Amino acid sequence: MARATDSAYATLRQMILRGEAVAGSRLGEADLADTLGLSRTPVREALQRLEADGLVELLPHRGARVARWTPVDLAEIFELRGRLEPYGAARAARRGVPGAVLDELARLCEEMERAASDREHQAIAELNAAFHEEILRASGNSRLPAMVKTVVHVPIVIGTFRRYDTGALARSMGHHRELVAALRAGDPDWAEAVMTSHIRAAAGFLMEESR
Repeated sequence: MARATDSAYATLRQMILRGEAVAGSRLGEADLADTLGLSRTPVREALQRLEADGLVELLPHRGARVARWTPVDLAEIFELRGRLEPYGAARAARRGVPGAVLDELARLCEEMERAASDREHQAIAELNAAFHEEILRASGNSRLPAMVKTVVHVPIVIGTFRRYDTGALARSMGHHRELVAALRAGDPDWAEAVMTSHIRAAAGFLMEESR
């Protein structure tokens, strides 16, 4: 049963992240079980896991649907990110980031830039998540990565990159490079300022598009 649940979870998660199951669309247990060739129990358990990930909403007496976010939801998410991530970047710079971590951040920048040139939005989002997680771990605050993860929803990040035009995408990539430079310099004020600008730019673009 655990393997069937894992399979259902992985398949449904990819459907959501790729946009095959759009925000607000219904996820019927019976239909999904038929599509996946599974019983309803592993599908139900997979949906519960996806709810914990913030990708699915389970509605009383109405079943499941792909999570969707209102402008209020987006404002709350980015407000929290705008407070937590700049703090994490400043703390990492203040503590000093090991050379191996800086090299990994630089590598992730290169990978993101390659993905951006091909408009591979899911790849950009996954690399972006890894980049931000590296900085949060480097902050030395063991609770911070988990706190941020609860408010950062991958579909929102993918949706942000999909909406970016060439200029906005280049600006985002430039922020990443500047963050690495600030961390390498050990300058907490610089790192905090760049991360703040980075989060605000994403928030402003997505909020404008959601209106």
